[in-house]
Amino acid sequence: MTASPLADAVPAPAASAVACRFCGGTSGELVLDLGEQPSSELFPAAGDPGPDPLLPLRMWLCAGCGLAQLVGADDVTEEPLGFEPAALVRQRAAALERLVADGALPARGTVAEYPSPHGGTWLPELSAYGLTPAAPDASADVVVDACFGLMHFTDQRAALTERVARLAAGGTLLLQYHCLGAIVDGLQWNALRHGHYAYYSTPAMVGMLADVGLTATTAYRFPLYGGTVLLTATHDGSPTADLATVVDGEQATGVRDPAAVSALQASVGRTAEWLRATCAAERAAGRRVYGYCAASRAVALLRVAGLDASLLTAVADASPDKQGRRMPGTDIPIITPDALVAARPDVVLLFVSDLADEVRAALPGIEAAGGRWVDAGAGR
Repeated sequence: MTASPLADAVPAPAASAVACRFCGGTSGELVLDLGEQPSSELFPAAGDPGPDPLLPLRMWLCAGCGLAQLVGADDVTEEPLGFEPAALVRQRAAALERLVADGALPARGTVAEYPSPHGGTWLPELSAYGLTPAAPDASADVVVDACFGLMHFTDQRAALTERVARLAAGGTLLLQYHCLGAIVDGLQWNALRHGHYAYYSTPAMVGMLADVGLTATTAYRFPLYGGTVLLTATHDGSPTADLATVVDGEQATGVRDPAAVSALQASVGRTAEWLRATCAAERAAGRRVYGYCAASRAVALLRVAGLDASLLTAVADASPDKQGRRMPGTDIPIITPDALVAARPDVVLLFVSDLADEVRAALPGIEAAGGRWVDAGAGR
């Protein structure tokens, strides 16, 4: 089930075959193509020999509204089994602290939340602040899509319009997303995955909100995943200096320029070659190589690098639902963190660098036994 490393460039589909998921425009460019990939959220049982279903994994940048988006592959089977990391919990607390300090939330009222397939919720913190959950389908003073939920919808205009329709008069919409500027700046090409249909730059999101009747008012950028943005919008607000700072910062990375975003493609082969060479060298030297975090972003990375259990023995994950399964598209099993420590690995590849502090604290036995943690994306 192992694939060869992907070439740096692949032919683009005809422009007429693509229509923007938000504005419906057909003018744009393919900026990233990862070839045929399995679903990154369907983890087969360890004993399932495969082969796993494969579909093209491509990102297209709309020349009209600027939305970066998944091309096709709208029917990939998903089975989210994630475990909310402490890094995301800390991000939520920091974001709420900023919102309260800046007076961006009403002191009382109702809140409606659109959940993410991957879990996580703002409702307990917002309830403690004084906002009570709105009745189902009722309008709310605060509408929250802050756990990366919006990107899971194939029809982006319909999904955003639905959230705007829930806003009460004078209400505030909260949107959180892993911004395209961070993806481009950090060459995070493996952020592209099936089931995530949109990748937002803040300039594009400001325009999308305006198109459905809202004004983006402020934005805060946090370090999670290299750059996560929390954006607020209202019917009658005014943009702040904080919003301008975030917009200008992303504009500088070239989020509306296909040539700039296409730098992601050039990084694919480089990352894959580094990762495969690193694993091969460690195994040739007799060292035990494992991984940590069976994240969706690890799926394409493993396949493009052509890794299997002969090079990467297993990947550990804290989610009980993933344990006893295998990484999609490979024969690499998923084990428990305790099993990882017991294996006394020499090298543990970390597939989500944001988790470094919490996993080192949770699994001190790795380093105590002489093992070392290595960022799996270091070869970008």
